[in-house]
Amino acid sequence: MDWDNFTFIDLFAGIGGIRIGFESVGGKCVFSSEFDEDACKTYEANFGEHPSGDITKIKANDIPDFDILLGGFPCQAFSIIGKKEGFNNETCGTLFFEIERILKEKRPKAFMLENVKNLVAHDNGNTFRVIRTHLEALGYNVYAKVMNALDFGVPQKRERIIIVGFKDNILFRFPDPLPVKHRLTLKDVLEETVDAKYYVSERIKESRLSRLKDPNYPRPYISHENMAGSITPHPYSSALRAGASANYILINDERRPTEREMLRIQGFPDSFKIVLSYGKIKKQCGNSVAVPVMKAVANSMIEALKISNVN
Repeated sequence: MDWDNFTFIDLFAGIGGIRIGFESVGGKCVFSSEFDEDACKTYEANFGEHPSGDITKIKANDIPDFDILLGGFPCQAFSIIGKKEGFNNETCGTLFFEIERILKEKRPKAFMLENVKNLVAHDNGNTFRVIRTHLEALGYNVYAKVMNALDFGVPQKRERIIIVGFKDNILFRFPDPLPVKHRLTLKDVLEETVDAKYYVSERIKESRLSRLKDPNYPRPYISHENMAGSITPHPYSSALRAGASANYILINDERRPTEREMLRIQGFPDSFKIVLSYGKIKKQCGNSVAVPVMKAVANSMIEALKISNVN
């Protein structure tokens, strides 16, 4: 098989961050699915296709054949922020079951799944053990690693578990972090002129600055307010979140990041079209993946498949 031209499906597609990563190494998307209608609008504006809706209502044999299954499956059940309910009847009742069902029927040569870091620790490791066991029971060799977006060139501390599987006995290595000199800094992603509407009120600004742990911290910085109310500055963003309050992340404690800056913090190219409101883009960026991590993983997967000469 020619691994310079392979096909993939994009499940739980969001706004297409995983897709961009796998297209960058020659992949062609033959099917996408996303439940959230707003995410579908952003996806369609950028990829020219409207993803199919609820995956639980789509039969596996209605999906075209493909080489690699991709999915950043929703993590509400596993997230630290979530209710920690995890697996109910092992996988039934979770969206992981949908991935398992499609893998079982379609038997692709490989898959890549993405989830929150806490999936590994959830329920003393049982949740992840169940997922791994189910994937291995389908005949896949499974590799997993927690990867941080900071290591792959974007100024965002975002740790996610990446689970990769191959039907054949393939020797796979996760990509090495990018050398520091090739990583983007906050300065690289911030816009030079920013509309006044992004600036917070004097009251909020003063409140934040009065609680700033290091008032002489060099600019630009991004700070966020933790549960205890303390404000810690960093030369990078904490993980963008879908549900947090609007004032969660501030640049220099004076303004919110713009839509374009949030997309850049996730590694989306500037050609990526913004077609929805600030609040919706903020949520979509919070739910998305860091594109450079996906590009690096895609590259390592395709290299491993080529070396193993998998047909």
